[in-house]
Amino acid sequence: MPEIQWTSDFDTGIRVIDKQHRRLVEYINQLAHARTHHNRDEVSGVLDQLVDYTLSHFAFEESLIEDAGYPQHASHVHAHDAFRNRIFDFRERARQGEDVAKPLLELLKAWLFEHIAHEDARYVPLVSAQMRRLEQRDQGSWMRSQLKRWFQ
Repeated sequence: MPEIQWTSDFDTGIRVIDKQHRRLVEYINQLAHARTHHNRDEVSGVLDQLVDYTLSHFAFEESLIEDAGYPQHASHVHAHDAFRNRIFDFRERARQGEDVAKPLLELLKAWLFEHIAHEDARYVPLVSAQMRRLEQRDQGSWMRSQLKRWFQ
C-alpha cells in the first residue's frame, strides 16, 4: 500500500499543478518503498529524482504566480527556497552514507500537504483567472503559451 494516497482534497483545480503534485506523491511513495526494503541506493536514486523534479516544479509554479501578479509571490518563493535547502541537505547527508529515509519522508509528507492546502490554495483563484484570460485572448491553450515561453 502506498505511503500516501492522493485524494481530491489535495487538488488545487489547476490540472498542470495537480499533475505535478501527484508526481511528487509518487516520489514519496517510491521513497517509502525503498525505505521499507532497506535499499539505500534506491533511496539515493529516488532522492536525486525528487530534487530534480521539485526544482522544475517550483520554477514552473513560481513563473505562474509571478505572471498572474500574485501579491505574495516573494513569500511563496521564500518558502520554496527554504524547502529546497532542506532537501539539498538531505541529499548531501544521504551521499555521505547517512540513512535519511525516515526523517525525509516525515518532512515530505508534512510539507507537501501543508504547502498545498495553505500556501498553494492562496494563489489558485488568481492563477486560474490568469489562465482563463490567456486562453481567451490567445484563443488557444494556456499550456501552449507556457510551453512557448519556456522552450523557445
